[in-house]
This record gives sequence, structure tokens and C-alpha cells, in this order.
Amino acid sequence: MAPDLLDELPDVPGWVVGDRGYASDAFRERIWTIGARPAIPPKRTDAPVACPSWIYNNRHLVENLWARLKEWRAVATRYEKTARSFLGVLCFAATLDWLRS
Repeated sequence: MAPDLLDELPDVPGWVVGDRGYASDAFRERIWTIGARPAIPPKRTDAPVACPSWIYNNRHLVENLWARLKEWRAVATRYEKTARSFLGVLCFAATLDWLRS
């Protein structure tokens, strides 16, 4: 689904950030063809990919946020039946996480 989501972006991003699950040459090539740069860590068997450290630091912050959000049972198990109601729960959990910090 990730390549289809790239087509739905309103503007061309500077960077496309993802985790190792998206580390394929075809997906990286697709990112380059839309005019963005991939910031996806390589699989353990692949060669390292050059990327600025500040991109990986920001990526780490986002991963930590998702880990905190998944502590909410409704977010982790996705009890909500529609995308709209799941987004509401996600926004509520993110707001409470922001207020705690």
C-alpha cells in the first residue's frame, strides 16, 4: 500500500521516512522518481545507505511516539471500525501524550 500512498501526497516531500519493512530497491526507486529522497534504514544483509543523522534522529522520535500511542489498548488493537473514528482515538491519545510531556 505504501507506493499507492506516495501517489496521494499533495506535494512532493523532501524526505520519505520509513522503517526496515520498506527497505526494498523498488520502493526506494519509486521515492526517487517522485522527486523525494528515501530515509529508510537498510536490511541487515544490505549495504549501508547514506542519510543525514538528523533525519534518523527525527525518525526515532516518531517511532517512540508510536510506541507510546500503542500503549493505548484502542490504538494497539484498532477496535474502531471506521477510519474516521480510529483517527479520533489516535488524535485523543496523541493529545493526552502531548499534555503529559
